[in-house]
Amino acid sequence: MSAAFHGWDELRRGWPILLACAIGVACSAIALPFYSIGPLTKPIEADTGWTRSSIQFAILFSSGIGALTAPVTGWMIDRFGARRIAVPSLFGVAAGLFFASLAQSLPGFWLGYALAAILGAGSNPVLWSQVIASSFDKARGTALGLALIGTAGVAFLLPNLVAAIEPGHGWRFTLRVIAAMPIVVAVPVVALLLPATSIPGGRSRIVLKGGLTARQALSGYRFWILTFSILMGYLAISGAGPNLMPAFTDRGIGVSEAAAIASVFAIAMVPGRILSGFLMDRIWAPLVAAIVLSLPALACLILASSNHVGLLVMACGLLGLAAGAELDVLAFLTARYFGLASYSRIYSLSYVALATGSATAPTAFSRVNEWTNSYAASFHIAAGLFVLAAGSILLLGRYPEFDNDDN
Repeated sequence: MSAAFHGWDELRRGWPILLACAIGVACSAIALPFYSIGPLTKPIEADTGWTRSSIQFAILFSSGIGALTAPVTGWMIDRFGARRIAVPSLFGVAAGLFFASLAQSLPGFWLGYALAAILGAGSNPVLWSQVIASSFDKARGTALGLALIGTAGVAFLLPNLVAAIEPGHGWRFTLRVIAAMPIVVAVPVVALLLPATSIPGGRSRIVLKGGLTARQALSGYRFWILTFSILMGYLAISGAGPNLMPAFTDRGIGVSEAAAIASVFAIAMVPGRILSGFLMDRIWAPLVAAIVLSLPALACLILASSNHVGLLVMACGLLGLAAGAELDVLAFLTARYFGLASYSRIYSLSYVALATGSATAPTAFSRVNEWTNSYAASFHIAAGLFVLAAGSILLLGRYPEFDNDDN
């Protein structure tokens, strides 16, 4: 493993892929539903009388169904190619969120989020990570960080978009604006720039036959260690992130100020994505991941007890670093420890854990808040989950060697 970085030419040639993936993942079935539910929770509660935990239960339908569909999505990507799956899936995300904006009952609202997951299943990170992993070699970690930065962009945009639009137009209109984003923003870019079989410059996409089959990966301890770590980390991130604004406003912080503080979470995802990817190209990746996942444990202790704006900003920043790194970590380590021979299928199986954490944590954290009348216990739980995630990922051991692996 060399400390030198030799991937600049790959990044220069592959910028259209990076742009398409960044915008595609920003408008995906995991990003838009997840990052819209937090800032919309209190407006929906005020308008409908639904409880916060019931509103955020929609994420269970969205990310939970996303978890169930991930293995099928992995097979479809291998069978039909990324672009043929991505474009109709982005339309599906839009249709599901638009349906949710029309709902007059909780089941109808949940159904909208479920439709976004089902119809938009092919827009999830399984697809974008597969494109990047098979198109970049020396700069794979950096490219993953740059491509998956789209989730950071939408995490920053949506709280501020909701704060700007919802007070004057209501949550339903605001959700329809969000629903339009995949069609208006993502589809044209993805249809134009996402490659079918090659990357810019006429060079064939990297196809390394070395690696494990899905069956071989499942029979080894590394798959289960990686999956456990990802689940613990995403339970913590997915529980804490959507509840930042409700937690802050419950303490008497104004909506605009709460949105500004919470937006630091999204801003920090950008360096979290890029820096973690760059470092994983140069340093043993589990060590990078363990450090990034340890810092938010301290952040959650601050979020549980402090009302000091400066400390809350710092805590949101540390939490955002971990949120930015998690998808990169899963995608990079899947390629590095299991190879590319069955990448989509192996990644999709671990993604089930990530999506399960994303699906269950927001509702669980809101439920704890309803039981205790405070978010402090939830943030303490998140701190413990981060410690488990950081400690377990160090057990992965040395990188294996595969045929055609020149790293």
